[in-house]
Amino acid sequence: MKKLSGLIAAPHTPFDQNQQVNFPVIDQIAAHLIKDGVKGIYICGTTGEGIHCSVEERKAIAERWVQACAGKMDIIIHTGALSIVDTLTLTRHADTLDILATSAIGPCFFKPGSVSALVDYCAAVAAAAPSKGFYYYHSGMSGVNLDMEQFLIEAESRIPNLSGLKFNSGDLYEYQRCLRACDGKFDIPFGVDEFLPGALALGAKSAVGSTYNYAAPLFHKIIDAFNAGDQDTVFKGMDNVIALIRVLVEFGGVAAGKTAMQLHDIDAGDPRLPLSPLSAEQKALVVERMRAADFINV
Repeated sequence: MKKLSGLIAAPHTPFDQNQQVNFPVIDQIAAHLIKDGVKGIYICGTTGEGIHCSVEERKAIAERWVQACAGKMDIIIHTGALSIVDTLTLTRHADTLDILATSAIGPCFFKPGSVSALVDYCAAVAAAAPSKGFYYYHSGMSGVNLDMEQFLIEAESRIPNLSGLKFNSGDLYEYQRCLRACDGKFDIPFGVDEFLPGALALGAKSAVGSTYNYAAPLFHKIIDAFNAGDQDTVFKGMDNVIALIRVLVEFGGVAAGKTAMQLHDIDAGDPRLPLSPLSAEQKALVVERMRAADFINV
């Protein structure tokens, strides 16, 4: 089973002025990420607004990403949806594509109430793409807050193609336990960008995040400094990370993140409702503050 390494971007799904998927911009984002040395992508997740897209849109988005990457980045497709029918449809489709793995977040309305129920759900999803790996997407945004170490232990014998977890939580104790579960066999890419140095110190080998869309060189510098034992450079690099995260917190992660792509001459559009679009004035302020965070030419 392949384990991820390096930075895995969670790219935005670009929309045009009519809120339709802007497919040519996917090509631009892919070329930009490849140039920045990003190793893989996690598409149609939180940042990619997959939950806000229809099944047919998500199929077309996945196909366009595969075409745009041309084998130069590992691709994980998030297929989670509110309906298990939609999730299975998307996962079966993903199984036909040249990708590394599928992934699904826990259902966020009627939620699995136990680790066993979550394993049952993930087993059904993973079985729909048997030729691909499967990552459970662990995120507090879903409201499914179950012990991930126990999930891995129980799922090991139930999900033969289980690759691991996309771990979007700041609970570094739980993260350590997951890295060690089942003799360390599972891949646990870390998903909280602003906590990356802490995760590296605990053994993280890969990270999935939205800021890697526009600030990958900064994070590469931080990782290289960490590996070289240069704590001063790690600390100074996190000054820039904190500055850019402040902008996301103030203006909204998806909307501000899409606007930040303007720094690379990419128009990712506005998010879909119920997320609110930023005004022209807000977008100008986001770009100004992101520039001031000074992460472009590190």
